[in-house]
Amino acid sequence: MATLVHPLSPSSRPEILAHLLALAPEDRRLRFGVPLADETIAGYVARLDFDRDAVFGVRDDDGHLVGVTHVATLDDAVELGLSVNATQRGRGLAQAMFRRATLHARNRGFGELYMHCLSENATMMHIARKAGMRIVIDGADRDATLALPPATPLSVGEEIYQGQLVLLDLALRNTFAGARGALVSS
Repeated sequence: MATLVHPLSPSSRPEILAHLLALAPEDRRLRFGVPLADETIAGYVARLDFDRDAVFGVRDDDGHLVGVTHVATLDDAVELGLSVNATQRGRGLAQAMFRRATLHARNRGFGELYMHCLSENATMMHIARKAGMRIVIDGADRDATLALPPATPLSVGEEIYQGQLVLLDLALRNTFAGARGALVSS
């Protein structure tokens, strides 16, 4: 089954914070490029600008947020940051979030997607290489860029279709959660 990547909203802040705080210290360092304290991560989540940027997430079968992508708007480009819970890695979630972020940026007229990561972040380097990104080595850091093609009717349609799948997924989750609750209480 395809991985559904949900758009997140300001009401998702507690879930985003819980996801990021659950990352192991080394995973936090790889995600942000430096070790970060809980308070710093809380500040980052509080400052997410949902009007300017896009934030996407992947949920597990129980509806818990297990992956988050932040698509930060620069001038004519976007910067991508993503994280996946350790227990969910190796399932293609990061690739799915990368593709969703790329589609989002492309359809909004951005010409370039940018990623900055540490040289030891093998997962991000794999994603960058697989996407054909141009990688520049600067000491222990790596900067990867991808030129984005202009939006097409097909790319816009794909984004609309994905949005409809997410709405269907949410409706089904709510329906089955209600049915499960009724069974448990009876």
